[in-house]
Amino acid sequence: MTASSKTTNILVCGTGGQGVMTATEILAEAALSLGFDAKKTEVAGMSQRGGVVTSHLRFGERVLSPQIVPGEADLLVGFEAAEALRWAHMLRPGAAALMNVGRIVPPVVNLGLFDYPDDPVAQMRALGLEVHAFDASALAAELGNIRLGNTVMLGAMADRLPFPAEVLRDAVLARFASRKPELVEMNRQAFELGRRAVAAEALAA
Repeated sequence: MTASSKTTNILVCGTGGQGVMTATEILAEAALSLGFDAKKTEVAGMSQRGGVVTSHLRFGERVLSPQIVPGEADLLVGFEAAEALRWAHMLRPGAAALMNVGRIVPPVVNLGLFDYPDDPVAQMRALGLEVHAFDASALAAELGNIRLGNTVMLGAMADRLPFPAEVLRDAVLARFASRKPELVEMNRQAFELGRRAVAAEALAA
């Protein structure tokens, strides 16, 4: 597959420790493997303590800046639902949001600086956005490792990218090729669980 002239804009958000930056790095590696120009940027607020983390990724034939302009994101991937809601303004009309509903309350809530919304998924849908919500954290826990949540989210994105899902899956698995074989297989399973979760949610909608 050759690089397209269209630039794809993906915004990934969540809290520290969820693997937001790692997921964006893997996405960028998948795009680069196909000849796309790719640029990314990250903003972490106390990420090691569970603070807010956002990562912008833009890829296409030629990308000059990694920064996504509000209203131009093609895909919003919320590793944490309330964080997805906070970044809803970044989506372009007709774009979609993928949201993990496994609740992880950010420190800004515990500090009283931000009220956690009662139903962030419903509020996103009330904005007229296409929303696909599922519990990535629970799916990761089913596999015995909550840290697999980022791979579940990568799987959820896989069929909404301008290249085959297998390219992203292979980029994920390449991260673990030099480690224990069971890590490769667990991540393969997590990736497919994410793909199936979005497909099932879309059918139920």
